[in-house]
Amino acid sequence: MTKTRRSTRTAADALIARLDNRTARLGVIGLGYVGLPLAVELAQAGFEVFGVDIDESRVRQLNQGKSFIQDVPAADVRALVREGRLHASTEFSVLKKCDTVNICVPTPLSKQRDPDVSYIVAAAQQVVDHLHKGMLVILESTTYPGTTEELLLPMMSAGGLEVGKDFFLAFSPERVDPGNPDFQTRNIPKVVGGVTPACTRVAVKLYEQRLDKVIPVSSTQVAEMVKLLENTFRSVNIGLVNELALMCARLKIDVWEVISAAATKPFGFMPFYPGPGLGGHCIPIDPFYLSWKARASGFEARFIELAGHVNGHMPDHVIELVAEALNRRGKAIRGSKVLVLGVAYKADIDDVRESPSLDIMEKLRERGAKIEFCDPFVPAIKFAGGTMKSVPFSAASLKRFDCAVIATAHKSFHYPSVLAWSKAIVDTRNALKGRKSKKIVRL
Repeated sequence: MTKTRRSTRTAADALIARLDNRTARLGVIGLGYVGLPLAVELAQAGFEVFGVDIDESRVRQLNQGKSFIQDVPAADVRALVREGRLHASTEFSVLKKCDTVNICVPTPLSKQRDPDVSYIVAAAQQVVDHLHKGMLVILESTTYPGTTEELLLPMMSAGGLEVGKDFFLAFSPERVDPGNPDFQTRNIPKVVGGVTPACTRVAVKLYEQRLDKVIPVSSTQVAEMVKLLENTFRSVNIGLVNELALMCARLKIDVWEVISAAATKPFGFMPFYPGPGLGGHCIPIDPFYLSWKARASGFEARFIELAGHVNGHMPDHVIELVAEALNRRGKAIRGSKVLVLGVAYKADIDDVRESPSLDIMEKLRERGAKIEFCDPFVPAIKFAGGTMKSVPFSAASLKRFDCAVIATAHKSFHYPSVLAWSKAIVDTRNALKGRKSKKIVRL
């Protein structure tokens, strides 16, 4: 009887057993904002985790017990490295000893704003080179519906292994909100869809070892579309409220007061707020993945394209507000000194990916302004072919400039002082709510 049971035990059963008893070795490709928090969570669950990244500096820092991600405490990294549960390497050969591999690499847009899946393909090829029977592979990088089965599955099946029987393939969209004190990797519900039911079952089992809630869906395509819907929902609604802000400016109506009053409705309304443009890796990019896939299927995604157009125009609108603020003082943009307060894409984080502040700075520079920035979370940025350092937040600093642009509403900025020390202010975030002054030009 015992021999019969052993002979019918599947590769899925074997992997699930190793996950349950914590003997499985786990791999994570890409140790950025998605991969490192995931690797740390899995290591804290008791697994030995191997992180792979092509950035030698990242790998070196991690192996020294240091963290370069704001939401990952260095103390956690030090403890896991010291205990031998977290390893970082630039060598993909470590994958051959792994039972599971999570791919967490960037998915940017090409210059033509089409999906660039080259990082996914490169990572997947490394997995293929070390793929073995019983391995689980999960793609977490945001991409268009169909990527997992149309791109990864043929690569991984080419060697003769059968998906759902010999190896397991799934997609689980990353849901990371940098700087959010309430929702992080462990307590954000995790959606996962496999190529086969066995793939889904094994992938769910992996995440259940550490994450609070795992939500299986019927396919990889559904899981891929979930992520795009989430961020397209935000993009479209932000586009709507940005357009409303432009309309209210023409009508001499305070858009912030309108939104505040509308938000008192207890049903049927969710407040979104205008701003200088979209930032971060997801919201400015993901809708284009969806609209690209729609076009490839012969469908025109009008709402998505229009929202992208409106949101993409917001930095130009901010430039016009700067011109208005300077004109009130009899000055032009050309030759004026402009300080941008905040270059991170949102408040209280150090992430500048796709930040509208960078677009605003570049557009002002092109118009002849002398640009500097102040950001307590970002000590320096690459700008105009060189490196620009953040100026201190002080009376002496702000008084040097003809105009200050509040582009990111960091809580550490003392806004009464911004008002007191600045000669002119463009407030794109309603940071000076309730304060009245001829110095202020509001979005």
